[in-house]
Formats: sequence, C-alpha cells, structure tokens
Amino acid sequence: MHTVAVLALDGVIAFDLSTPVEVFSRSRLPDGRAAYRVRICAATPEVDAGVFALRAPWGLEELAEAHTIIVPGVADLAAPVAGEVLDALRRAAGAGTRIASICTGAFVLAATGVLDGRRATTHWIAAGLLAARHPSVEVDPDVLYVDNGQFLTSAGAAAGLDLCLHMIRCDHGSAVAADAARLSVMPLEREGGQAQFIVHEQPPSPRGSLMEPVLRWMEENCGKELTLDDIAAHAGMSTRTLNRRFREQTGTTPLQWLHRARIRRAQHLLETTAHPVDRIAAQVGFGSPTAFRDRFKRVTGTSPHAYRRAFG
Repeated sequence: MHTVAVLALDGVIAFDLSTPVEVFSRSRLPDGRAAYRVRICAATPEVDAGVFALRAPWGLEELAEAHTIIVPGVADLAAPVAGEVLDALRRAAGAGTRIASICTGAFVLAATGVLDGRRATTHWIAAGLLAARHPSVEVDPDVLYVDNGQFLTSAGAAAGLDLCLHMIRCDHGSAVAADAARLSVMPLEREGGQAQFIVHEQPPSPRGSLMEPVLRWMEENCGKELTLDDIAAHAGMSTRTLNRRFREQTGTTPLQWLHRARIRRAQHLLETTAHPVDRIAAQVGFGSPTAFRDRFKRVTGTSPHAYRRAFG
C-alpha cells in the first residue's frame, strides 16, 4: 500500500495539515480497499498547530519509509526550520521519494535546496518573499500547482486539495480521483495551470475609505464601457490622483480592478445561467467575444467553456 507521510512542524496551518490527511485516508480503490496509508510525522512528539496542540504518532524516521511526503504550510515564515527536518527531507529526496508542499510549505521545501533551478508556486501573497529568499527557484505566483515529477508545490489551501487529487489521479487513475473529489465536494477538472485568482475575490479596500463608494459604483457599472476618465470624474479626482489612491488602497490600478470585476461577474453568469458566451461577453462590458475570451483566460487560466464545465 502507498504510504503518505504528512510532516507536521510547529506553526503548521491546521487546514493545510488536515487536507491531505482527509483526502488520502478516505480514497478507495475500485475493490473498496484503502488506496493510501497516512502517517503524521514530526521531529517532536507534540506540535503547536496554533489553535491546538497536535501529538504526532510517528517520528521523522517514517519519512524514509514513505512513498509520498506532504509538507503543509506554516504560519510564521521567519521561524527557522530544524536542521534535522531539512536533512530528513534531503535524504528522502535523494532516495527518489515524491515530495509535495501545500501553500507556504514551499518555503520548507525550498530551504532544502531541492527546488533550485525548478519552477514552483506558493500562495500568491507569499510568492514575492519566496522568490526573494530563494532566487534559484523559478516562482510562478499565477498557477494552482506545479508538478515537476518528484517535487510538487501548490498555492493556498484549496489548491492543496487540487494537488492531492492530481496525485491520486496519477497514482490510481481518474475514477479513483473522481470518487475522492466527490467526497470532498470538489470539481476534478481544475488543473495546475489555472490561475490562483479563479475564486471570486477582489483586492480589498478599507471599510469607510474614500475608495469604497467608487469601487461599489464600478462594480455596479462594470457592464458599461468605462474609461479611466469616467471613473475619475465619478470619483471627483484627477486620473493621476485616482491611480495613486487605487494603488495605495487596493494594490492595483482602476482598470485592472475593473477587468477583475468583469471577470468576476462573468464567472457568476457562467456558473448560474445557460447564456451563450458571446452574450455574457456583452453583459460584462467587453467589446467583442474574442477580447472577453482572451481576458478571461489571462485571469483564470482557463477558457469560459472549460470554466462552465467545471463549475456550472
């Protein structure tokens, strides 16, 4: 039976730890047998998981026996990783063990050196720090996960679930992975190349700030062909001031925010209606269906039709 060792470190993100434990332990082969044996391993008997303390039944020696090692995210990226943990991971890597990280677990994996010269990802918030701390790693902040064969990395917690399902599919085929996805109430179709921004999120603005009513108006009118001058006039600012305030409070530009709002509305229409893609393109303010498809794929990493198949 395939053994999956989930590495628990002090400061481990509880959800990132529980995701592989649940997904792999509940996976079943077509004949009903368990597909994986899951082991939670740590350097110490007790691990601080933030909201609770965790007692790990297995030590680091179990990593040498595992077929797959999962490194969950950690909350404190400044905390040093114990040398014995890094050494155990390096030995496992040298033995050919498959090692995957979830979210900021990529920092632990990168600290071993095994990601040098390889493409990797992590949560988009931490991608810049990972690239700065480990310049030999090619950090891609725009994908759900990266599969380098032996070493795999994923973005946030939801992308960690995508990565687990991907590994199950590689190990046991689509039928077993699809069954695991159904148990997790998760679409199997989300592939690694999809963008991390596939969720309906917008850069936030502080509640009560000057930008809040402007953002609300932009979202309500995103189906119209708004220009930067239109937005500045509504806000009562010059375009230069508008751009500066937008960057200060949302981290992006007005037109980039507007494009995100349009894609967000398009995602909602693709999920909840049967409207043709060309009609949705017009509804969300794109001048042509081609421009809509190009922008949609640039933001989400997939086409409108593929998105509807997965989430409609």
